[in-house]
Amino acid sequence: MAKRLSAEPDDDSRVVRKKKKKKKKIRRHSDVTVEPAPASNGAGSAGTPRKKGVYDESAIQTLDALEHIRLRTGMYIGRIGDGSHPQDGIYVMLKEVIDNGIDEFIMGHGKKIQIDLDESGMTVRDFGRGIPLGKVVECVSQINTGGKYNDDVFQFSVGLNGVGTKAVNALSCDFEVLSWREGKYKQAKFQRGVLVDEKNGRSSEVNGTLVRFQPDTEIFARFDWNEEYIFERLHYYAYLNTGLELVFNGKRIRSKRGLRDLLKAEIGDQEPLYDIIHHKGDRLEWAFTHVNSYGESYFSFVNGQYTNDGGTHQSAFREGVLKGINEYVGKNFAGEDVRDGMIGAVAIKLQDPVFESQTKNKLGSTDVRAWIVQEVRQQVVIWLHKHKVAADAMLAKVRDNELMRKELSAYKKEAKDRAKKVAIRIPKLTDCKYHFDDPSRSKGRGDETTIFLTEGDSAGGAMVQSRDVYTQAIFSLKGKPLNVYGLKRDAIYRNEELYNIMRALGIEDSLEGLRYNRVVIATDADVDGMHIRNLLLTYFLKYFEELVGKGHVYILETPLFRVRNKKEKRYCYTEAERELAFEEISNPEITRFKGLGEIGPKEFGQFIGESIRLVPVNYRDISEVDRCLTFFMGKNTPERRDFIVENLVTDLA
Repeated sequence: MAKRLSAEPDDDSRVVRKKKKKKKKIRRHSDVTVEPAPASNGAGSAGTPRKKGVYDESAIQTLDALEHIRLRTGMYIGRIGDGSHPQDGIYVMLKEVIDNGIDEFIMGHGKKIQIDLDESGMTVRDFGRGIPLGKVVECVSQINTGGKYNDDVFQFSVGLNGVGTKAVNALSCDFEVLSWREGKYKQAKFQRGVLVDEKNGRSSEVNGTLVRFQPDTEIFARFDWNEEYIFERLHYYAYLNTGLELVFNGKRIRSKRGLRDLLKAEIGDQEPLYDIIHHKGDRLEWAFTHVNSYGESYFSFVNGQYTNDGGTHQSAFREGVLKGINEYVGKNFAGEDVRDGMIGAVAIKLQDPVFESQTKNKLGSTDVRAWIVQEVRQQVVIWLHKHKVAADAMLAKVRDNELMRKELSAYKKEAKDRAKKVAIRIPKLTDCKYHFDDPSRSKGRGDETTIFLTEGDSAGGAMVQSRDVYTQAIFSLKGKPLNVYGLKRDAIYRNEELYNIMRALGIEDSLEGLRYNRVVIATDADVDGMHIRNLLLTYFLKYFEELVGKGHVYILETPLFRVRNKKEKRYCYTEAERELAFEEISNPEITRFKGLGEIGPKEFGQFIGESIRLVPVNYRDISEVDRCLTFFMGKNTPERRDFIVENLVTDLA
């Protein structure tokens, strides 16, 4: 679709694939051996096996902290993954280690953190005070042990529950910690959380802590480190901690203007409608501006932790901006008018923050709302009074949004009336029983909910017959969707199919009503299918960019070939896989699937079941979206013609 938009394999993929080798990428493989647990003794004689399904005293188990972390990994690091997604467990482990160095910097100790990736694993060295030598082993191995419970020592820390580094230790096949303090050192080595060696003595090293870890292949069966994801996270650290120097494999990262630099990097070559508004206080920093795009986009942080799902601080920031603008202009603009096209960032420092999960993706503290709203409102009013030209540009954007919203209201009413006449249900949608926006009725399977946007009734029919009726919905497209590049938002309401896609997803007003966790584009692997894919991506990126940014949009990979004989059958997704299968299977018959409709329901089930291959759609920054859409979906410029000619592949056979 896009010049630099990336689509990388999701951890849901159960099929092993070859990948292009990346610089300094490390992959680990292992055969996981699962041994049967010893038989538990019930109330009867010793050694008598307990009957399956019997709930008695023998069914009750007590796990120590180490066992619990390894058994219930998701509770501590979220998704396990394979490194193909920035929220995968290996990056959470890295974050937990770096956070300790960040906490030292926040408290005024150490201005540099060094991170290195090599064959021995990931190494993080900070130059803070170092862990007290007598407590080094306990601090990295005993749950609920640490100095961050003491507000006099750590006032604004992310890791308040004493779990982070212990989880990294428990989930690493090799873990090493070194602490230097005042001319002395303590070293401890662990394997899967178990202490195997420790040393101490004198040293001339500068104070600080070093942690080296290698994720355990019994937990992470296959993984790759993606350096782009690491650099992105380190840049966030730099934006939030001006004056801190981070060095990753010899490359230095620093920021002088904090969140202002973050927004500037995200906007890229795009020109904001006015200069970025930036405020930095003792506990609160924020910045925002408007660009020529639809929707709103935010980056929010708590004590240096990127809360990608937002939370109370983000909603309070949004409310404060609205109140400030309305107070300045003396008018009550609607929230959507003020925030459409807005890109903002907010970071706060809190004692004892309350998060909604161990991975700290969303802030739940309710006591922050009042003071954040007040401070943001006050500073916005002051800034607008001081910058008249920029204030006029902002208000012009808000008034344009208001005018567009009022014009759209008529189209909305007309589209809804038209939809009611057609059918009560959404045409072409075969829905599932569980939905992402209704966790109370989804029985814990909300994250599995998926809608497939498929090409035509033939492919849709096969998928309907082979799908999971509880979590998989099918929306059959009539043909090629409208190219919405360059069109206003009213195009959604003028076009029946685009309107019905929006209704099916439940995203007309915001992502809060999103009915499916995964929106999967399932088109044929031919020219027409690729074109339809691009048109759908343009639709989402143009009007619902947050849907893509939050990682909800995927591409379905289906096989191009079936190679089989009477004894064996193999599905191939690439020419290389077909050639390998042709060599390994004797007297093979090769079938080329020209479209999804050629794959029968009995065959299709495996491609959208446990062996599903999904490629997530993502991008590096917001400016990349605009560049890619302009290049690929805009006017047929000489630049694009030259690109097509240079990259055209022809089959001369």
